[in-house]
Amino acid sequence: MKKLFKTIVIASLTIIIGLTSTELFAGNKDRAGQAGASELLVNPWAVSSGWGNAGMASVKGVDAMWSNVAGISFTNTLDLNFSYTSWLAGSGTNVVSFGMLFRMSESVVGGLSVMSMNFGEIERTDTEHPDGGIGYFKPSLMNINIAIAKSFSNSIHGGFVLKIINESISDMTGTGVAMDAGIQYVTGLTDNIHFGIALKNIGPTMKFKGDGLSIKTLFDGMESSITVVQRADQFELPTQLCIAAAYDFNFNDASRLTVAFNFNSNAFSKDQFTFGLEGSFRDILMLRGGYTFEKGIFKNIEDPECSNVNKGLSLGASVQAPLNKKGLKVCLDYSYRNTAHWKGTHSVGARILF
Repeated sequence: MKKLFKTIVIASLTIIIGLTSTELFAGNKDRAGQAGASELLVNPWAVSSGWGNAGMASVKGVDAMWSNVAGISFTNTLDLNFSYTSWLAGSGTNVVSFGMLFRMSESVVGGLSVMSMNFGEIERTDTEHPDGGIGYFKPSLMNINIAIAKSFSNSIHGGFVLKIINESISDMTGTGVAMDAGIQYVTGLTDNIHFGIALKNIGPTMKFKGDGLSIKTLFDGMESSITVVQRADQFELPTQLCIAAAYDFNFNDASRLTVAFNFNSNAFSKDQFTFGLEGSFRDILMLRGGYTFEKGIFKNIEDPECSNVNKGLSLGASVQAPLNKKGLKVCLDYSYRNTAHWKGTHSVGARILF
C-alpha cells in the first residue's frame, strides 16, 4: 500500500506537470484577467502569509493545505487553526477560515478546511433602477478543501488536496472543483535542508448559472414580453507551479533561523520570486518576513507595468505556549501584507496543537 500510494503521488505529479508545463511557463501579463476563481490565490492563513509563502518547502500544519499539502504529514495528532483576514483593510472585504488536521495512521494525515470571503452589502440595480433603491445583495466566495498526505520515509512526503469552489450572488452561482498536489523532501544532518514542489488549482473550467443570466424584454411588434437567456462563457482556474527551497540554521537553545526561497510560475499572471527569513526563539516566539518580486512591482500602481495591488513586503509574528507536558500548545499568529492602496492586508489566527 505504501509503495502504491508513493507511485500514485509521483506519477500524478509527473503527468500533470508534463501536460501543463508548456502552458504554465508560457504565462504572461497578456493573459491576466482571463482566469476566474481568483480567491484560490488568496492565502488566508497568518503564518505562511507572514513571509509571503516563501517557506513553501518547509511549511507545516493547516497552512500547508494552501501552500504545499505535503507539509500536513508532519502533524502529531490534531491541529486546529482559526483565521480572520481583513483583505485590503478599509475596503470592507474579510476572509474567515477554519482548518483541522488529524492523524489517520502512523504515516497518513487527513485534513479539512473552509475559507469564506465576504464583501458586505452591495446595492442592487437593474435597467429600470440604475441608481438603486431596490435593496441589497451579498456576494460570497467559499472554498472547501479536503486533503490527505503521507510520509513515505523520514525524507519524502507527498499529498493531494481536493478543492470545492463556490461563488454566488443572489441570483447566480458558479461551482467547480480543483486539485493540488505537492511533495516535500527533507535532508541534511539535522533535517535542515528542505525542497518542495506543488502544482495548484488544476481542474476543469467553471461557468456561472442562474436567473441572473436572464432578462424579460418586449420586442417591437410583440404584445407580451419574453424571457431572454444569455449564455455564460466558461473560464479557467488560476493554475500555479511552485518550486521552493529552505535552509535551517539550528542553534543549541532550540532556536532557529530559516532562509527560504519560492518561485511561482503563474499561468494567468506574472511569475513571482519570493525570498524570506524566519527566526524562532526557543520555539516560543517566531518572527518572519518576506519580499515578493515580479515585473513592475516597483512601479506606481497607475503605471501599466504594475498589475498587482500587493507591493511585495510581508511581515509576521507568532507566539506559542505549551499547556502541558503531553505536547498541547496554543499559538497566536499575525501577518501584514503591504498594498498600494487601502491600508494593507492583516491576518490574525489562533492554533491549537496536540
